[in-house]
Amino acid sequence: MFVLAVELDVHIPASHSLKERRQVVQAVLAAARRRYGVSAAEVAGQDTWQRAGLGFAVVASSVGQAEAVMDEVERFVWSHPEIDVLSTHRAWLD
Repeated sequence: MFVLAVELDVHIPASHSLKERRQVVQAVLAAARRRYGVSAAEVAGQDTWQRAGLGFAVVASSVGQAEAVMDEVERFVWSHPEIDVLSTHRAWLD
C-alpha cells in the first residue's frame, strides 16, 4: 500500500471576502474528490481572503498509480483560471 499526500499553496486574486474564497476552494475540492477519488481538504489559510492551502491524499497499490493520480489532481488545480498555484509539496506517508 502506498499513500501519497500533496499540499498546494494557492492564491485566489479575484476573491474579496472569505465567502468568495470559500466558494472557489470548496468547488475545487469537491470536484477533485468526485473526479479522482482522492481525499481533499483545506489545510491552511482559512482566515485569509486570497490564500489557501489545499491538501490531497491518495492510497494506491503501486507508486506509479499514486503518482499518476496526483499528477492529474495537480493539473486539475492548475487548470482553474481563478486560482494561481504558488507552491506544491509531495510527501509519501508511512
